[in-house]
Amino acid sequence: MQAQILPVPILLVAGFLGAGKTTVVNHLLAHAEGRRIAAVVNDFGAINIDAELIAGSSDGVVSLSNGCICCTLEGDLIRTLATLLRRDPRPEFIVIETSGIADPSDIVRNLMDPVIWKEAPLETVLCVVDATQPPAALNDALLRSQLRAADVVALSKVDLADAGARAAMREAIRTQRPAAVVVDANHGEVPAALLFPIDPDRMPEPRDVTPRRPATDRFETLSWTSDRRIVLPRLQQAIGKLAPKLARAKGLFETVEQPGRLTVFQLAGGRATLAAGGAPTPGVPRTRIVFIAEMGALSRAEIDAVMQGCVEAG
Repeated sequence: MQAQILPVPILLVAGFLGAGKTTVVNHLLAHAEGRRIAAVVNDFGAINIDAELIAGSSDGVVSLSNGCICCTLEGDLIRTLATLLRRDPRPEFIVIETSGIADPSDIVRNLMDPVIWKEAPLETVLCVVDATQPPAALNDALLRSQLRAADVVALSKVDLADAGARAAMREAIRTQRPAAVVVDANHGEVPAALLFPIDPDRMPEPRDVTPRRPATDRFETLSWTSDRRIVLPRLQQAIGKLAPKLARAKGLFETVEQPGRLTVFQLAGGRATLAAGGAPTPGVPRTRIVFIAEMGALSRAEIDAVMQGCVEAG
């Protein structure tokens, strides 16, 4: 008798640029507790920095870059899911991390495809929200769409927000999405019981989908690479010049001050952070940075002019 093939539930992780989605997915994969989890990571740009920052898992990470899976890469997403479902052994769960500019309702619409739904039903939509942002930030049309799709809302960076700010953000979230469960995601931790089904035989209910809205290009990415190492004080000055025009920036680079080791750079919500990374990969540029800005706010020539002054002399 042939064994029953169980469906593979999907967890969709959404959230605005720099909200902390990768940190949540990293924590989930690092604490898989024996679950076979496949991760699909969509970074808006030609260089998928987020995929490199995702922790290893038993079923690996699939990268979808240079486009957004809510529109230009939707066919790639369906093909990727079909490929994952043909793996032997099959993953037990699939996590999809969207880009920060993705509207989850468009992705949900694609996941309602009857062929995909039968084998990989959408179980949970998790929206990550930066707790340090003012509640008025949720008035942004894209953030509202991300919240409206959410079953669970995870407040990130709660250690950087005081109790009053957290309470105000929670109230603003409840106003826009009363049905969602709101939790603090300290260092990316979200209870797995809120994300994955307890009963593997239970199929979730199909979701209502809203009519597709016309796509509008709001953000653009400008990638910058170099085979030379970065001089850290110069980079800090350069980011200070570019930051007022940036919605988000992230990258990996080797510095003159610490040769032989990568540094992870993140800029979100006006805050820049640096963290230790792994060893450089042979054949890959030493410096890879992605800048995300409103359309027309920043030119490639401006980035090139500023960044060229950050590298070591040839």
